[in-house]
Amino acid sequence: MKILVIGGTGLVGKGVSKKLESMGNEVIVGAPSSGINVLTGEGLTKALMGTEIVIDLSNSQSPDDQIALDFFRTAAEHLIEAEKLADIKHHLVLSIVGTDRAQYIGYLQAKKYQEDAVIESGIPYTIIRSTQFHEHVSTIIAVQGEGRNVHVSTIDYQPIALQDVVDYVVMFALEQPKNKIVEIAGPDRGLMNDFVENYLKVKGEDKVVVANEDDKYMFHSMPKSGLVPAGDFYPGKIRFDDWTRKS
Repeated sequence: MKILVIGGTGLVGKGVSKKLESMGNEVIVGAPSSGINVLTGEGLTKALMGTEIVIDLSNSQSPDDQIALDFFRTAAEHLIEAEKLADIKHHLVLSIVGTDRAQYIGYLQAKKYQEDAVIESGIPYTIIRSTQFHEHVSTIIAVQGEGRNVHVSTIDYQPIALQDVVDYVVMFALEQPKNKIVEIAGPDRGLMNDFVENYLKVKGEDKVVVANEDDKYMFHSMPKSGLVPAGDFYPGKIRFDDWTRKS
């Protein structure tokens, strides 16, 4: 099966491309470095010849509101137009849990635009909304740290391991299109401050978590349960503590 992975050089894309290839599929890595650019449309027509599935893992170079919106709008227009001409059988998008619950954040507005464009395109699709990755905990510590203190809100958190995300993207891509949004999340749910504190303890880092009730993530205000699934979800297999010890 021929599959185009947009964003195939990224964190998730590398893992997805490698796994699909190991299963015997022909994978086209969609990235400017390989001559495929969703912002300009360059290389899309050729890449989609004989392609059955498109996996969109693309991301804006900046989370800045306008930059992200311009990126996802332009990318969606070019990709969907080319896919219609190529009669693509399945378009899969990786999105974010909580996208629809925090539309005052520009980046999530941009992701919602990407989702809606696919839904309205008429192309068979699956949208996967994922919770934050286990791997993001180090970013939380870096961004929200101040000296030895790491300021973390007591909001609900249910991170998922990158490998579980890769496995689900591959699984859903090779299945029949769901024509709906599905959510994936890690097996452990708790408070964000507890996850960060446990990580620091296991790693033996000389830092202290200072919990607050600001309900913020990376300085963005969030609903108390805005980062976790509101209903049914597909659970990851890798527990946070196990990942922490092995990472």
